[in-house]
Amino acid sequence: MNNMEHVRLGLVAVSRSCFPRMLSEKRRIAVKKAYKGDLYECPVIVENEKDMLGALKDLEQHQINALVVFLGNFGPETPETLLAKHFAGPVMYVAAAEGDGDLHDGRGDAYCGMLNCSYNLKLRSLQAYIPEYPIGTDREVADMIESFVPIARTVLSLKKLKIISFGPRPQDFLACNAPIQGLFDLGVEIEENSELDLLVAYNKHADDPRIPSLVAEMQSQIGSSPYAGILDRLAQYELTLLDWAEEHKGERDYVAFANKCWPAFQTEFKFVPCYVNSRLTERGIPVSCEVDIYGALSEYIGLCVTEIPVTLLDINNTVPAPMYEEHIRTKRPYRNDDLFMGFHCGNTACSLLRNPHMGYQLIMKRDLEPELKHPDITRGTMEGDLISGPVTIYRLQSNARGQLKAYIAEGEVLDVPTSSFGSIGIIGIDEMARFYRYVLLAKAYPHHTAVAFRHAGKALFDVFRYLGIEDIAYNQKPEHPYANENPFKH
Repeated sequence: MNNMEHVRLGLVAVSRSCFPRMLSEKRRIAVKKAYKGDLYECPVIVENEKDMLGALKDLEQHQINALVVFLGNFGPETPETLLAKHFAGPVMYVAAAEGDGDLHDGRGDAYCGMLNCSYNLKLRSLQAYIPEYPIGTDREVADMIESFVPIARTVLSLKKLKIISFGPRPQDFLACNAPIQGLFDLGVEIEENSELDLLVAYNKHADDPRIPSLVAEMQSQIGSSPYAGILDRLAQYELTLLDWAEEHKGERDYVAFANKCWPAFQTEFKFVPCYVNSRLTERGIPVSCEVDIYGALSEYIGLCVTEIPVTLLDINNTVPAPMYEEHIRTKRPYRNDDLFMGFHCGNTACSLLRNPHMGYQLIMKRDLEPELKHPDITRGTMEGDLISGPVTIYRLQSNARGQLKAYIAEGEVLDVPTSSFGSIGIIGIDEMARFYRYVLLAKAYPHHTAVAFRHAGKALFDVFRYLGIEDIAYNQKPEHPYANENPFKH
């Protein structure tokens, strides 16, 4: 995936002048040795503002884009926080625990220094990442640095992201409204286009010489299919989107799409675009359905955090009681109201599906070609049950007044056949019923949720917090009621 930033970490140690400078240097060297990834060790020990400028110059020369400031001892409040002010990328602060038991010349007091550091960051209104417990040994600090990488990658990538949209949301899809002020607040660019712009570009790609080879690639992926005759149109569309992205990036490096996909799309383009959406998402270019701009943004954030494909699903339907009784009740630790089916027409990457296969959009066929025995313009979905395993559902959303909010809930896709259509799976989340009522409904979230195929709640929470999101909701345990939850259950 080359649609996100590569993190180049730098480590700078700071030292308060009345504390042993060598203590900070020695501890920095130990952290560097303990860290297993790429980590540039800046030779400048920052004791004053001139040192701070020297360190910044050295970091720039080595093209460092994410900074770890290490308090090897108490640390100098002003220059260490000015590093965050003047460094162009995300910054993390960590501090050394006392080491070998020498509490005379070997005592650094970084535990105390981190308090002053945090206080000064707030005074200067500076944003930085401070781990949950930022004090540790060299190995513990190395682990903290590792946890900073997905946060840094996401923050860096968002600053270079452009979301490209085509068409207004479908009729009666107010839930996909997108006040764009929140995008600009995050540093994300937006380019909004008409469906006609997309149709014109698509028609210009008719007879594109690259289509046959792309069709062959698609055939090798989906195998034999009664709907394979649609592949020429899908290949033409995929090339249209890829060329549009390249031609319209402008001053940005990375792209995501939020595209209109029904109902006029089928009558004019003569297919449903789901399979192409799934293929681009597999490559690290999220394509959200129904012009869901914040859905595309959420997908992109999950992609940066996990570095594996994500998907966008409807929080769609309950699990029928017979299915629950047969497959789940005595075999899984879930009540039926802990479960829901995540579904979309067929937009999910093949790698995230069991038995992925091409199909047609059953719901659209009912409206657009009900008399046809075999579908034509509603072909093009990628269908199958979601692979079982850990997942995180999450979303970053703007409300109608442009205020950003988010939610996160970890759970799993159950290894239970759905006996349904589309990209679909049964998802279990502890206390989902209460989360549904007191977060999704009470806070007016739309029906689309981004799905990351691993437990990524910790990193996502830290990303949202770094981005300045104050309202971050998550599923509460029964003993912890929601702020607006009715305490009288009966």
